[in-house]
Formats: sequence, structure tokens, C-alpha cells
Amino acid sequence: MTAQKRPYRMKKRAELEEATRRRITESAVALHGTVGPARTSVSALAEHAGVRRSTVYRHFPDEASLFAACTAHWAAENPVPEIGAWAGIEDADERLRAALSALYPYYRRTAGMMENLIRDEPVSELVRKHFAAYRGYIEAAREALLQRRASRGRARTRERAAIGHALAFATWRSLALDEGLDDEQAVELVTRLVTCR
Repeated sequence: MTAQKRPYRMKKRAELEEATRRRITESAVALHGTVGPARTSVSALAEHAGVRRSTVYRHFPDEASLFAACTAHWAAENPVPEIGAWAGIEDADERLRAALSALYPYYRRTAGMMENLIRDEPVSELVRKHFAAYRGYIEAAREALLQRRASRGRARTRERAAIGHALAFATWRSLALDEGLDDEQAVELVTRLVTCR
């Protein structure tokens, strides 16, 4: 092999390796979104990606490295709504409406993955570890929604619980999937429930 062909072949090989790694990662995302992380085997992943099990292990030597790549890829494709987009709204009720109007369509787009992650969270340490970022996001959203609300004492405790309930995936799921409301209807209903005095 000539010295000129060697860099080209090395570059081509690196591109092929990167494409294989991406295919495995995308297959993990697809399987986690359909059957869930706890039910995704390396054999199923290899079959879905069209590679051997040994290829999966060459790119991801352990479950943690695969899960980290899968999480990063999925999060980049499905970013949570920016809290800053509505946190500055002065009126607390309008701020809640804006937050839910951003969050509920996100839940609709990501419902399959969210259901599987929530289901697998109690049985998978990796899911718990990576899903902690989502839990932190929801807590930060709740704190932003509690800002500039005048309630104190027990009323504040109830308001905190109501906002937490409003932000929960399970609340959206119940209203949108079980009861058939569209996201706008769900936002309006939950906003009224939280803001009734």
C-alpha cells in the first residue's frame, strides 16, 4: 500500500466505524422507545442494528456506555422545553399556561419513551441515574412556576403539590391518552384546576 492511500483508507475505516456506532446507538434508542431499556437485550440490539453481538461490545463494552450514548442521542433529538422561555412571564397563571403549553406537546412527541423510562426506573439503576436529569428539570420548572405566587403556609403546600401534579407526565397521559383531550384542552383544564382559589 502506498503512503498516499494509507490516510484515505484510515479515514474511510474511521467513517465506517462511526456509522456503525451511530447505527447501534439509534437502534438502542428505537428499542428503548418501543420495548424499554429493561427489555432490550444485546442480541435484539445487534439484530436491529444489523451487526454481530461482538460488534456491539466492541463499540460499547458495557451497558453503561451504551446507555449514556443512547441517552445523549435521544436528548439531543428531543430537548425538553426551555424553562427560560416562560419563567420570566410576570403573571403566575399565564406562566403556568405557557409552561404546560410547551411541556404537553413534548410529552405527546416522547410518550413511548417516557412510559418505558418511568416503567423501568424502579428496576434499572441506569434508568434511575440518567432519568434523574428529567426529575431535576421538573423540579426546576416547579420552582420557576412557584415564583411570585402570594400563597403561604398550607396554601403554598397545596399549590406546590398542584403544580407538581400539573407538570407530571402521568397527568398529561391521563388527560390526553386515557381521556382523549388534545394538548390545548389538557392545558386549559389543568391550569384552571391549579389556579382555582
